[in-house]
Amino acid sequence: MSNDSQVPGRAGLFLVIFGLIAILIAWDLVADHAQGVDHLHVAIELALLILSATMFAHVLRQVLRSRRKLRVLNQRLDSAQAESQRWRASYQGTLQGLSTAIQAQFGSWQLSPAESEIALLLLKGLSLKEIAALRETGERTVREQARAVYRKAGLAGRSELSAFFLEDLLLPRADQSRSKDPSHPAD
Repeated sequence: MSNDSQVPGRAGLFLVIFGLIAILIAWDLVADHAQGVDHLHVAIELALLILSATMFAHVLRQVLRSRRKLRVLNQRLDSAQAESQRWRASYQGTLQGLSTAIQAQFGSWQLSPAESEIALLLLKGLSLKEIAALRETGERTVREQARAVYRKAGLAGRSELSAFFLEDLLLPRADQSRSKDPSHPAD
């Protein structure tokens, strides 16, 4: 945020200043009128009083409008945060289930812990160089472990590894499912 957080403080300061100016000018006008001061002097002070009162009203209106907007924004933020928490809670179960299923598949392929970690990092999209840096091993070691993962899984490479797990997660397109259904002839 820029200076937006300072606006309420500034507006309050302006309210106090314009309010004090208006009060002091009004007090001076009453005193001047009682003493019979020149009409030009009274007219100038009256103009200053009107200007101060107008600025006071303008700043007050801005402060009230800003508070309303802030209240609405806070309500929207609270709502968005609540929705985010609900979504995250429901999604967390899905993620946990997916993670469990992936680990179970790694187990059925009889991957070592290091190979399982390599396979997971490959699924996340990291390059062999990034994996080597993350695991503090050589890139050649990571490449050999990746080959062992592909061999044990019976897959040709990284794209088949990703496809193995993504294939069942993605729903088929409507036209593909229709063409496989005998009651719907292919288009």
